[in-house]
Amino acid sequence: MNADLAAAMQLLVALAFVSIPLVRHRFGPAATTAAEAELSRQGIRPGVLAENGLRFDASGHETWAPVSVAAIMTGVAALNLAGNDWGRPLTWIFQSLVVIGNALILHSNLTAVSSVRTAFRRKGDPELARVDVPAFLDAAENAFPGWVRAQQNIRHVLVFGGSALALVAVSL
Repeated sequence: MNADLAAAMQLLVALAFVSIPLVRHRFGPAATTAAEAELSRQGIRPGVLAENGLRFDASGHETWAPVSVAAIMTGVAALNLAGNDWGRPLTWIFQSLVVIGNALILHSNLTAVSSVRTAFRRKGDPELARVDVPAFLDAAENAFPGWVRAQQNIRHVLVFGGSALALVAVSL
């Protein structure tokens, strides 16, 4: 029973992580368009985002990282459901890593303005240094439907809470 609870939580965590690239794939291009329009309004030339590799879609690590986490969680859940002895130690290892990783994601979300400002300064591009970063990020964020913010919060609750429950379940 405890392994079943752990597995159920791990599958919820996997679904939570898969939601990231799905939402970015669906709404990321609109966010990029809105961000580019905001930059144009600020007098920044078109194409500066692409030239500096800044995107809001599901390319690169925005897909492979969450999909990898989901695959690992699904694999560990399968071990737990099968009653395999590896389920417990792998739950401890991977759930702990998921909690740390999600904390880093949350921190990144909460410090986005300062992080983007720092990244723009590091690029050494004088145009990027002039960007009103809060307005730029607001334009991109507002291109996502309102429910996406609620979905992000629910995802964090599922990941932190589901991981805690999975760890408790394999410890009993």
